[in-house]
Amino acid sequence: MSELPLAVEEAGEGAPVVLLHGLTATRRYVVMGSRALERSGHRVLAYDARGHGDSPPAPSPEAYRYADLADDLRGVLDDAGLERAVLAGASMGAHTALAFALAHPERVAGLVVVTPAYDPDTHGDSDALARWDALAHGLREGGVEGFMAAYGDPPVPERWRDTVLSVTRQRLGRHRNPEALADALEAVPRSRPFGSIEELGTLRVPTAVVASRDEADPGHPLAVGKDYAAAIPGARLLTEGAGQSPLAWQGARLSAVIAEVAAA
Repeated sequence: MSELPLAVEEAGEGAPVVLLHGLTATRRYVVMGSRALERSGHRVLAYDARGHGDSPPAPSPEAYRYADLADDLRGVLDDAGLERAVLAGASMGAHTALAFALAHPERVAGLVVVTPAYDPDTHGDSDALARWDALAHGLREGGVEGFMAAYGDPPVPERWRDTVLSVTRQRLGRHRNPEALADALEAVPRSRPFGSIEELGTLRVPTAVVASRDEADPGHPLAVGKDYAAAIPGARLLTEGAGQSPLAWQGARLSAVIAEVAAA
């Protein structure tokens, strides 16, 4: 059973897929509301991570480590009666899926690793942590507007600026417990889902890595996605064409990638 009563949404029948969202997001923001997976014959579970969306806060401000998040994933699988499933996660969700797969490989049928950002070599950078702390402080002191003020002007081309700001604001407005989300903003970036890129070489399941180009999504470097794909045996690296909207933002196309991994 899950330690926390997480908010879980389930739809469809067939090969099971679990969707895991990123930090500050909710269960909607993996395939962006697309129902293509359900329509193509998959049982889809999407859930809000602890402290996010409609899920309750962690029992302590520090309990947002990847070990905690992976335990929650195990609970979601157990509660659904699933021995194995394809895991598709974005950013924090991708790191959670990998941490779980390394600890419980027998329970993972495939992986779709979307916009990973964790780099073991640069983890704990003081400037990066200071920015996460500033976002947490802004959220605590001023709610969504305080977060957006700390977030500032995104370093993306003008044609994507309004989209990034609008989606960020929408995501922040979907959380019942802003204080818990602020705790997660401080704790998650300080946690390691695994120790080294080389550890990913032990994975033996069908895998796709979906990485965005740096122009559109500099917070999730393309180089990190390339490193993950190179380290995971047989992994495919997928990204959008130069100048195109990120593949990770396109729910139907991303759903097609997940379905391909599930069928492998």
